[in-house]
Amino acid sequence: MKAIQVYNLGGPDVLAYKDIEISQPGPGEVRVRNHAIGVNYTDVYMRTGTFPPPRLPYTPGKEGAGEVLAVGEGVTDFVPGDRVAYVETLGAYAAESNVPLHYLVHLPEGIPYETAAAMMLKGLTAQFLVRKTFRVEKGHTILVHAAAGGVGQILIQWAKHLGAVVIGTVGSPEKAEIARHLGCDHVINYRQEDFAKRVDELTNGEKCHVVYDSVGQSTFEGSLDCLRPLGYFVSFGLASGPIPPFDLMRLAEKGSLFATWQALPTHLAKRKDMLSMSKQLFDIVLDGTVTIQDPVCLSLEAAAEAHRRLEARDRISTVVLQP
Repeated sequence: MKAIQVYNLGGPDVLAYKDIEISQPGPGEVRVRNHAIGVNYTDVYMRTGTFPPPRLPYTPGKEGAGEVLAVGEGVTDFVPGDRVAYVETLGAYAAESNVPLHYLVHLPEGIPYETAAAMMLKGLTAQFLVRKTFRVEKGHTILVHAAAGGVGQILIQWAKHLGAVVIGTVGSPEKAEIARHLGCDHVINYRQEDFAKRVDELTNGEKCHVVYDSVGQSTFEGSLDCLRPLGYFVSFGLASGPIPPFDLMRLAEKGSLFATWQALPTHLAKRKDMLSMSKQLFDIVLDGTVTIQDPVCLSLEAAAEAHRRLEARDRISTVVLQP
């Protein structure tokens, strides 16, 4: 079957389109024919070695959607033909994938494969950010960096549904318009304004209860300055590079702040959480509370181009791959 293989770490050009063999699904596994495959920053981090892959060569990708082809020993919840979606399963950039039962869910009929592939990892990330890491409630003021990005778009809509005042940062007028359309109360173009100073002005000096930061190095200092005493700095990405080491005393000096880095696999460690979090995501999309932008669909062979678009950070649409 066709798949993307990475033999050496590096730029997008290391993504090689190859024929590979796939084994039969083992105990507790399900063979899925991928109809759509998600493209995420975590794929870039692994390709470059920021998050080292478990081995070389490897097949990238951690989420997809498709139909069940076969099931391994002990699998009773799925049968061939079922519509499914999955996350946290390395090897998604392929025509078919063997997926652990733990990370596989039934996909409702009302959600297309392409939408599922565009939203599973990003949507589940948004879920644990606003419902588990810091539980957003009515009256909270929050800051979302990269507000027009894949996770950012879902965060904005979900937080507004929960009653928060949402401030978003973006890098262009086009992205600002998207953020406003999705519900941002205030949008800051960080290329034109000092976002920390602007947050102070917008909140009359009260600042934010929580900052959701997927950018990392270039926004870290300003993010801390956007928080009120006892506020939460929540990091979940490294788009501009890793945050350098810092003295924890700075958190006390800036208002006894909390700082955390959260990872999706931790929140999905139990099967019941995989099911409940996915249901929350599906429900909020099906009832129209959160709208998932139609993704740009590229062929699996164009995986390198998908990565270039993602890393450019001037693109807005989510990209999915189709075998």
